[in-house]
Order: sequence, then structure tokens, then C-alpha cells
Amino acid sequence: MSDTQTAPHEPTAAQPVLDTVEHAASTPEVEQPWAELGLKPDEYANIREIIGRRPTIAELAMYSVMWSEHCSYKSSKIHFKLWGENTTDEMREKLLVGIGENAGVVDIGDGWAVTFKVESHNHPSYIEPYQGAATGVGGIIRDIMSMGARPIAVMDPLRFGNLHHPDTQRVLPGVVAGVGGYGNCIGLPNIGGEVVFDDCYQGNPLVNALCVGAMRVEDIHLAKASGVGNKVILFGARTGGDGIGGVSVLASETFDEGGPTKRPAVQVGDPFAEKVLIECCLDLYAAGVVDGIQDLGGAGLSCATSELASNGDGGMQVELDLVPLRDASLQPQEILMSESQERMMAVVEPKHLEQFMAITDKWDVEATVIGEVTDGDHLVITWHGETIVDVPPRSVAHEGPTYDRPLARPAYLDELNASGAAALAKPETGEEIRAQLLTLLGSPNLCDKSWITDQYDRYVLGNTALAQPDDSGVVRVDEETGRGVAISTDCNSRFTKLDPYAGAQLALAEAYRNVATAGAAPLAVTDCLNFGSPEDPGVMWQFRESIRGIAEGCKFLGIPVTGGNVSFYNQTGDVPIHPTPVIGVLGVMDDVSKRSGSGFRTDDAHVYLLGTTRDELDGSEWAHVVHKHLGGVPPKVDLAAEQALGRVLVEAAGTGLVEAAHDLSEGGLAIALAEACMRHGVGVTVDGLDHVGVDGEGNPLDAFTALFSESSARALVAVPAGHAAEFEALLGDVPHVRIGVTGGRDLDVVGHFSVSVAELKSANEFTLPAVFGG
Repeated sequence: MSDTQTAPHEPTAAQPVLDTVEHAASTPEVEQPWAELGLKPDEYANIREIIGRRPTIAELAMYSVMWSEHCSYKSSKIHFKLWGENTTDEMREKLLVGIGENAGVVDIGDGWAVTFKVESHNHPSYIEPYQGAATGVGGIIRDIMSMGARPIAVMDPLRFGNLHHPDTQRVLPGVVAGVGGYGNCIGLPNIGGEVVFDDCYQGNPLVNALCVGAMRVEDIHLAKASGVGNKVILFGARTGGDGIGGVSVLASETFDEGGPTKRPAVQVGDPFAEKVLIECCLDLYAAGVVDGIQDLGGAGLSCATSELASNGDGGMQVELDLVPLRDASLQPQEILMSESQERMMAVVEPKHLEQFMAITDKWDVEATVIGEVTDGDHLVITWHGETIVDVPPRSVAHEGPTYDRPLARPAYLDELNASGAAALAKPETGEEIRAQLLTLLGSPNLCDKSWITDQYDRYVLGNTALAQPDDSGVVRVDEETGRGVAISTDCNSRFTKLDPYAGAQLALAEAYRNVATAGAAPLAVTDCLNFGSPEDPGVMWQFRESIRGIAEGCKFLGIPVTGGNVSFYNQTGDVPIHPTPVIGVLGVMDDVSKRSGSGFRTDDAHVYLLGTTRDELDGSEWAHVVHKHLGGVPPKVDLAAEQALGRVLVEAAGTGLVEAAHDLSEGGLAIALAEACMRHGVGVTVDGLDHVGVDGEGNPLDAFTALFSESSARALVAVPAGHAAEFEALLGDVPHVRIGVTGGRDLDVVGHFSVSVAELKSANEFTLPAVFGG
């Protein structure tokens, strides 16, 4: 629909007197609901100082959502300087767009660019699980679209409380259905992610969503409004009352002990409308008729108008009464705050307006000219000719409050770190080890997740080369050459609870390693930093240490952080979640046909353990499952070893010397062996366990510790028969031991225990509570 076809919304008698800029200037004494909108007294006073009067109710709405924690990063951005301080010129070589835009963009070669980002939709998903998760997926897809890219895959790092808790059984089915429903309907493969259960997430599950898109380097688009007289066009779905103050206000406060509230604040998604919007946007880009573009996600029109104007070289004038509505009773401030989905805003030169409208008409996408770029320096919004907003756009979008909040190392850490796993009872016989292996395989975090992942389409579009349960998702970008990318998301929040600096680096290392096991060279990072209340000095210390760990780790590994998301207030009452900095690493491969899967495929392959194994069971999955224990210090971080391991894995995969590669993480070598066997039903005989690792005194590790230690920088590799010498010649200084050979239908640890692959699979199957259909 063109702009001339949209009728203005006439005010009704029931509407209150319009709060115009003129009215606000003459009524400074009017009481305003700034506290209800999440503003602090000094923030409200600051707004009055910036604009030289009290704000109109529409201006107050804009500032409240844009200055919220979720949108302004007011408690976190003071620490973002660590990204810049740790990004070298060499790291920027492949970085085409970095932090500050809708998503980061990297050059993957042959003229191709890839954009990717991960974001949170935690609180909305707790309140309304299906729509909260679905619109989280939809929002991150639009971020990728707004960069000029075609979305090509999604991933979903999820975390829930106790699987048997009634509230988990309320939340989890809806979240999984929302993730699958939106992604499946829109036609994007879900190629990976995580599903983690821990009691710390009981009152605050985490729903993070990642999307990756591809484009030619020259097709990158940015969010800016430049060029006096250029038209501002709102297109896509109509604006409704759903999502008012959704991720912006709802996500910027903690939950009460009473549980979910504020259901109307959650957005409602329509994946079919988004699919059409994707194709429409790609046609608009191809026609060259878009000068600047911004998706409408958190904070809706408040965000899109202020950010576009702030990033441009002039001002902007918008006629808010031209915005197409689903609900004609919405007040101007509600229209500005609404987070209705499937909407985009474009800046278009007048000479391209007719062609822009013809393309949107072709796709039956409603498009309306609602304003234009001006030669001033203010964002001016009118309602039926009356000015209701007149503000400097940077003060809304980029110059909000900045807090240097107090931070302090939590007092509980000394006692927690002193309580390591050394005092826990360990299995001594082969049968006891076997029993505990089967117990771990059946635990919520290590069990077969196909009851979740089978609800997602992994292969739509036909470019998926690897997906869950392999270590990373691999998707082809160029169908002619086979060039593609691998992506993995990871975080062990028990490690970050014990030491946020080391834990964050371990998350980075694991994602880096998972990408390398697929045969992809790690290239870039995105992060979703999930923490408790920033008003807690202990939480802020965790946050600062995590950022420092990621930034310094990325500098060492030579891969830049391209962007991401901070999610604070993830707690119920005074109980925060474990610090959960989810790290996504993207790697590039010249030909996805050379990727390495995680499972044994053939008999007689040589099985190697790469890396150094130490006595490191603190915070392990074994301690968690068998003893319900958390304490001690996390495994040693060795980024040099991770880098050397990654180099070997990528080179070996490229030369065809790797039949399978699987990282060692939760559950250690024992779980890696079991998973590699179960993947394709091929067994292994392990006869080299006595040569796996040494303890702190240089003595060989006992069988249990060798099997269940969670030392980092390790991978399990299967090398085709006859290629052992060639493979070992590639390894250089990377520690390695040949531990066995594939074949048969058993996992046989010689001298200790044997278990059939069928029994492993039986133990790995999870008996679902009835609410999940079990």
C-alpha cells in the first residue's frame, strides 16, 4: 500500500487532551509517570535538562524505552572499551562492520560477506513462552536482514531450571514450539545451539537466539538517515498494542518471587509475514532503492526513528498519525513504544520512491511514507499537525545515562573455590565407572536431545552440511564453490560461577574448538551476556571479569568480537542466575564437503586423543550429576594450546585425514567416546587409557579421572586406517596419544569395562514427563 492510500487516524472524543510540546512548555508542574516507565529520579531530571522543559508524554515514552537497560546498555557500556582496547589491526582485517550496528559483518573470501549475531529474549519467554521465543527468533532475523543479507540459518542457546519442576514444564514446551514454529514457518534451518538444565535458571530461563546471513561484500546496508528530503518509509506489518514496553522495560527489571506477570507486554509474531518481508527487502536491496534501513525490534518506532536520525547527518520529521494501525485506539505514546513484529523502516531518495513502492506492492507489503530527513538536528514527530516530540536524536539513541556501578568480588567465592571435587567419592572399579557413565548419559544435560531438536527443520534450503548433534552447525554459502561457515555457541555457567574470567575464556575456547573440529578456521565472535541485577556489586564484578576474559581471550586468539547483546536482571528476587556469557564463534571453510562430523563412521580407524589431560573435576558434569556438587576452580585455560589444536584440526580436515572429530567438554573423554560411538553405531576398543594424562605430581591418572576429567584444549579424532603416520606428522608439538581403534558394536575400555552401543543409546534416551508427550 502506498502512502497515499493510508488514511490518517482521527482522534476520538474519548482521547485525552493531546500533550504537545507547546502544552508541555506551558505546564511544567504536571506530574508524569516516569517511575512507572522505569526511569530513576535523576534520569527524569536529566531529560528535562536536555530538552529545557518537561517532556511530553510521547517524549517521556521514547526516553523511557531507549534509556532502559536493555536498549541503552547504561550499566554495561562503560566496560565496552575493553573490546576496543583488545582489538588489533590484524583482527580488523576481515571485519567489515563491527560493534554498534545491527549485526557484525565479516569477509569470508571470494567476495562473500557473512553477518551474524546472538541476542536474548529471556523475560518475554518466561511470561509467554511460545510468543516470547518466536519473536526472539524473528527479531534476530530482522537484525540480519537490516544489514542487507539473506538469512541462511538460526541457532538457539536455551537454559531452563530443573526439568521435573512444574514451571519448567510450563515454559519449555512453549519455548521449543516457538523456536521451531517461527524458524520452520519462515523456512530457515536450525543448525545448532544448546539446551542446558540447572536449578539456577528456575525462575529465569534464558532464551537466546542467533541468526547468520550471507551477502556479497558490496551489498552491506547500514542504519542511517542521510540526505535532506529523503523519505522515511515504514513497511511491513501494522502497529498494534502488543509488546508495549516489552523487551525495553520488561527486560530491564527482575521478576518478583510470585512468578510471571505482565503478559500483555509480550510481542506476537507472524513468521509468514516475516518470510514475505525478507524477500521484499532482498528485492529492494537488489534494485538499489534503499539508502538506509533499520528493523523495528526493541523500543519499536522510538528506536528506529531516533537511531536512524542519530546515525545520519541531519534531522528527521515524522507524521505519527500516518502509521498504519491494527488498533485505532492506540495513543501516540503507545504507538512509539509498541514492539509489534515484522516491521522495517527505510530511508529512500525521492527519485527511488516510486520503484520502492512498486516492489512492496509486488510483495503485498504495506508501505507508508511517514516522514523525511531534514536539514536540522532534531527529531520532530507530529500528531495531526501538532508537535508531540522535538528532541536531539542522539540524546535518545546514544547519549543516555552511563553508570559506573560498584563492583566487588562476591564473598561466597572463597568458600566455594575451597570446596573442590577432591573430597567426593569416586568410582573405583570398572563396573562402578561403567554405571556412572550410563548415569551421566541419561542426565538432562547429556541425554539425547532429539526430542527437542527433531521439532526443528535442520535441512530446509538444502545448504546444511552439519547440524546438531554434531559439534557445530555448518552451512554452505556459495553453492558453486562450496564455501561456507561453521558456527557454535557455548557456555558452561558452572565454570563462570566458580571464576567468571576463566569461565568466559573457557566458553570462548569451547566454541572455538567446536568450530575447528568441523574443519573451519575460527574467524569472529558474537556474545550474549546473561547476568543478574547490575545493582548488585557481585554481579557487576562477574560481568566485568567475564568481559575482560572474552576480550583478552579474543585478542590472544586473533578473532574479533563483532557485536552481541547484554541481558541484565536475570534473577528472581535476590537470587541471580549463574553468570552465563554465551559465546558464538564463526569459522570459515573453503569447501563444506570436507567438514568433519563428530561420530565414528568406519571400522579400523585410528582413534587419537589430542591435548593434555589433567586431574580437573571441579565444576564437572560428573560432580553435578552424581554428587549435586559445585565447588573448586574450573579447568586451566590454555589459549595457546587451543590455537595449536585448532590449527591441526583445520589442516587435517582440509587434507582428508580426519574421519571424525569431537571436542571434549562436559563429561570428558568418557562422554566423547560414547557420543562418537552412538552417532553412527560404530564401536571402539580403547587400549591406551593408561597413557592419558598425569596428575599434579607427574603420576599417570587413574582410569576414572582420565575418563571424566574436563580439561580443555582436547579433541577426539578418528583417522582412516593407513593414515596414522601422515596424521602424526601434522601434529607437531600438539600433545597426542593413540588410544584405540574403531570397530565392533561396543565401547570397550580394555581392562576396565565394556558396554554395547545399544546399551549406551538406551541409557541416553530420556523418559519425558507427560507434559512433553513422554
